Amino acid sequence: MYSLVSAPVLGFDLSRLPGGSATADVLLRGLSLTDGDIDVLANFRMDDWDRLALWQDVDEAARQRQTVRDLSADPSDAHQTLALLEQAPIGTVDGLLQCVRHDVLGWTWKSTGDSPAAQSGTAAQATSVICDAVVAAYLRDLLPVQSRRSLAVGWLSAARWLPVRPMHLGPQHDDISALLSRVRALSPAELARLGVAAEVARRSASDWAPAVHAASWAVYVSERVRAAAAAQLMLVQAVDDAGIPVADRAGGAWNLLSGAVQAMMVRDLLAAETVRRLVDPLLVALGPTEVTEGGSRQ
Repeated sequence: MYSLVSAPVLGFDLSRLPGGSATADVLLRGLSLTDGDIDVLANFRMDDWDRLALWQDVDEAARQRQTVRDLSADPSDAHQTLALLEQAPIGTVDGLLQCVRHDVLGWTWKSTGDSPAAQSGTAAQATSVICDAVVAAYLRDLLPVQSRRSLAVGWLSAARWLPVRPMHLGPQHDDISALLSRVRALSPAELARLGVAAEVARRSASDWAPAVHAASWAVYVSERVRAAAAAQLMLVQAVDDAGIPVADRAGGAWNLLSGAVQAMMVRDLLAAETVRRLVDPLLVALGPTEVTEGGSRQ
């Protein structure tokens, strides 16, 4: 379920989890890694036996994380069911780890001749460090505090030695960055308008899914998958910085924002009506903004 191609789904889950913003941060740094960083990361992999004990805690915490599929509506306690659904992820820990290994770090898998693609020992060790940090953040509210810290320490130590490389978001980098900045600084009045717009959009969502699909397909064929995924992960952090209530994120605010970001990523390739369907509701909610459909500023 989780992949860089389906980053809006991953972002939707992360935006509603207590450790979602921290998870997004690790994934963002992971997207910028190069060959020269692998040796640094591998040096901070913990001992196998220590790691085995910690991953027993990870397995236990993962079993406690209820996904949407695990929940069933209980008519006798509708409020509790709704509260659980607001934070229940669509994907799983296993899906997230698969995304890290084969999407975020897919370039570390090499094939020789007829042999299937495989990682070098060093690349596998580096991947372990990132996976440890990702699960520590993703299961933040379910792991024992000491286990969470121990899982994250290798990544945090290695990160001090790694350069920070800002992700470039493609041809619309400036406009997408401006939108993310705008989201981070939403005023209470704008938050209220966003909630109203999300509710309106949710009630008329029949044409939203095809528009998002068209934008995601354009992202894929234009080979902007990693840049678009980075934009969605940055949006997770922006939503957190803005303090948008989790209920609002689950109720449509994330879809409104995520769809607009995805459309802007490939605005130069999409039909104008598709861009309008995904971007205009957000522009209406936020009022006058630097980002406009045609890329001009007002």
